[in-house]
Amino acid sequence: MQTAPSIRAPAGDLTSVALKAVNRILTEWAVPASKAALLCDMSDSTWKRARKPGFAGELTQDQMLRLSALIGIYKSLKLYFDDDLALSWIKLPNAGPLFGGSAPVDSLIEYGLPHFLSVRGYLDALRGGV
Repeated sequence: MQTAPSIRAPAGDLTSVALKAVNRILTEWAVPASKAALLCDMSDSTWKRARKPGFAGELTQDQMLRLSALIGIYKSLKLYFDDDLALSWIKLPNAGPLFGGSAPVDSLIEYGLPHFLSVRGYLDALRGGV
């Protein structure tokens, strides 16, 4: 049996789609621009440029993983919680094992990429009932 060739979008297309999605998510969550930049591991000025259509910069693998994890976190929240909680969860103090009373957005900024992946896995487990 012959398999279909894989189709990959050019890296620039993936970057622009990811940036557009994350910008919408962070706007919906009402995350201030300064925190949004930190979440994406960018300076404030780079985040400001990256949010605009036609951004020609390249992102690191770390930055792309952060964007991917934020999209996954958003999806899990939307699937697991009602709309109000899904929108506010990221900024609410959380006594869960990954947050120690901090808001998830603050713990993501403080602990970096490994924490993004842990939070995404945590939410996926909640959603899956595991």
